[in-house]
Amino acid sequence: MFSLRSLLAPRRPIRTFALLDDRGLCRAFRQSAQAPQGLGWIEVNQQQLGWLHKPLPASARIAPTATHSAAAEALLA
Repeated sequence: MFSLRSLLAPRRPIRTFALLDDRGLCRAFRQSAQAPQGLGWIEVNQQQLGWLHKPLPASARIAPTATHSAAAEALLA
């Protein structure tokens, strides 16, 4: 029964996030279906250990998607 449910249940894709410090240096990576809580986490397209303790290349960043509340605020402005 578990295998049938796992086939029918939609799975959220695993996304990769990088933690940036106040100087913009990469301090950690995390893979999760949701964005981590807290400041400094940004979504990246891949995880490269060579980026640790260095600035991320601009091509690594994924542009954040607008949330429902941000879109509503833009319409009210």
